Amino acid sequence: MGAVNFPKAFEKRVQEDLFLGQPLLDALDSTAPVSVRLHPSKTKPELDFLSEIPWCENGFYLKERPSFTLDPLFHAGCYYPQEAGSMVLDTILRQIPISEEPIVLDLCAAPGGKSTLIASFLDGKGLLVSNEVIQPRSRILKENLAKWGYSNVVVTNNDPKDFERLPDFFDVAVIDAPCSGEGMFRKDPESRNEWSEDNVQLCAARQKRILADVWDTIKSGGYVIYSTCTFNSLENEENVDFAINELGAELISIDLPRPIRMGRNGSGHYCIPGETEAEGFFVAVLKKRDGEIGKLKYETKKDVKQLTGNAMKDLKLEEFMDTAHHDFFQWNDSILAFPSAVSQQMQHVLSKLRIVKAGTIVADIQRKGINPHHELALHNNLCTYSKRIELEKDQALQYLHGDTFSLSGEHGWQLITYQNQALGWIKHLGNRFNNLYPKEWRIRMRV
Repeated sequence: MGAVNFPKAFEKRVQEDLFLGQPLLDALDSTAPVSVRLHPSKTKPELDFLSEIPWCENGFYLKERPSFTLDPLFHAGCYYPQEAGSMVLDTILRQIPISEEPIVLDLCAAPGGKSTLIASFLDGKGLLVSNEVIQPRSRILKENLAKWGYSNVVVTNNDPKDFERLPDFFDVAVIDAPCSGEGMFRKDPESRNEWSEDNVQLCAARQKRILADVWDTIKSGGYVIYSTCTFNSLENEENVDFAINELGAELISIDLPRPIRMGRNGSGHYCIPGETEAEGFFVAVLKKRDGEIGKLKYETKKDVKQLTGNAMKDLKLEEFMDTAHHDFFQWNDSILAFPSAVSQQMQHVLSKLRIVKAGTIVADIQRKGINPHHELALHNNLCTYSKRIELEKDQALQYLHGDTFSLSGEHGWQLITYQNQALGWIKHLGNRFNNLYPKEWRIRMRV
């Protein structure tokens, strides 16, 4: 199949824009870099690293794109393939002054690159509410955050306007707004066929609406990190002006390393292909001006029951995990773990929004006791189960494929590991085992 040409209107606009010009078009027809971000606490993968990404701790360029699907450590949440430009978020989070236990909203979060980055930045402190309005994409988001392995996370499936139910709640909102996608023209040439001037106009209007819809959910003195993967001023600088002039936002100066370039009229910053080793990315930091904050009254979800005393003893969770620093709840037939420091805030979110994932599911309640849950196996530090079976790579891929095979070990629950990193559970029956890796997560290609 031949090359996909640029839309004529896009090509003309870029050529006539003194901020961009022909060099951008040339760069968009070159080869896109490959980059990943490592989990700060899990096993380091054996990838062919090229260099570090200067604006993100644990971000790296690769010499070439491997088959991530055939690496068990990818499935264990040891790293996340992410476009390098969007990793600028790491530097921004480390620059803005926020509390030790911040409450962060990732509003347009699927598939999960920025959310896993935020989770690493928080490192178990504070709370991340990761939202995706499109339901099938919210399930992908849930999977990626479960693999990343932190319990201070709630995944929601809501329209931005629904967040008016949480006034003055978030310290930071990350809004990677749906856009016309010009920054993806190199990585995904077919996206060029979907671009139009009308779509740019529609995207810009929708972005304004999203900013306005969630503005009241930001605390006084809180921050909005607004970004797109596009180059035009309509979706970028002009929307920053809208937030300043219509919402009363203050544009915050941030220091990003060269060759990241400041935007038009000093509004925001750009990663521009050909200048940076990244796809197209625009970002600006806005502050909600100081004002009065009302006293929050936290509510709880009525069908979520906190477990204490004898109920906790009867479950015998200590066999599988460290129960300190967490509160435990029963929701339907699942046991959830919430960090005690933000347990109230998490319950409040559950009472207001449509929930896809809350905290870490540590176990499912059965007639004869509990079954440890897959999310517990992948948690960064909650799981302490000692009965483990280490697999070779070919066995690990078979396990992730959903296969069973000859495997020595004692009866009962066993935690399956690869390079000492947990992959999931089996129930060993002596001469065989039940493979409990989630069916919807299994490798579908031949291994």
